[in-house]
Amino acid sequence: MPQQPPFERREDRRSLPRHLLDPFFALVRVGRQHAVSLHAAVGIFVLAGAFAAIVGTLLFAWIATHVRAGATQAFDDGVLGYLATHRTPLIEQAMVEITFLGTGLVVVVMVAVAATFLWLSAHRYSAVLLLVATAGGIVLNNVLKLGFSRPRPHVFAWGTQAMSSSFPSGHAMSAAVVYGTVAYLAARLQRRRLSRVLTMLIAALMISLISFSRLYLGVHYPSDVAAGIIVGLAWAGFCMAILEALQRIRGDAPDRRAAPNETGLVEARRL
Repeated sequence: MPQQPPFERREDRRSLPRHLLDPFFALVRVGRQHAVSLHAAVGIFVLAGAFAAIVGTLLFAWIATHVRAGATQAFDDGVLGYLATHRTPLIEQAMVEITFLGTGLVVVVMVAVAATFLWLSAHRYSAVLLLVATAGGIVLNNVLKLGFSRPRPHVFAWGTQAMSSSFPSGHAMSAAVVYGTVAYLAARLQRRRLSRVLTMLIAALMISLISFSRLYLGVHYPSDVAAGIIVGLAWAGFCMAILEALQRIRGDAPDRRAAPNETGLVEARRL
């Protein structure tokens, strides 16, 4: 039987390692593509958070500039003057109860309960997000109040007690941060779009009612409330985007400790 030429034997020896390394090269290509998509997803959410923060900051700065220049004073006094002539004891009492939902004690209790539930149900990043968003909102509001030191309105007798300066509204800002963040975290755990929409609508209604109560009770100008909502939503939006980015870094797979037949929990048990 004739022997193979030497160069053919060498070619056969070299072809074996190539076939063995093909799965490795395929794995490298998949890993590279996954890394690129992961970095892109993280970058998108970080940019979205930065965009929300920048837009909110610019809107807040625009309102603050007009407030300092006195350009909003006529409008502010006009709105409060209109409310003063349309007040009723029944609605005023309802506004007192509603504004209580935005006070520090109620907000702290609600955040503590929600964060505890999230932590015990293995949503620890969400619990940390809620605590950071709330604490950061409180600090930011106090810093802004000290920086502007706007006096409270005295268009009519207040329907409740108020402390500190007026701009921006602490109740409006805390409502936007806390109720907005809690609704967002609750919506992430819901499977149906309708329930998620209803959750966000309820949060928007709560924010609106708490903010309006500050006007109806005469303790804030409309510009105070608008600035509080804007900066609160900007801060909450930034925190939400960071959470989504962390979720992509950690992995988008559901919690494997959930029971296989609990399809709702399997899809919901994420960050």
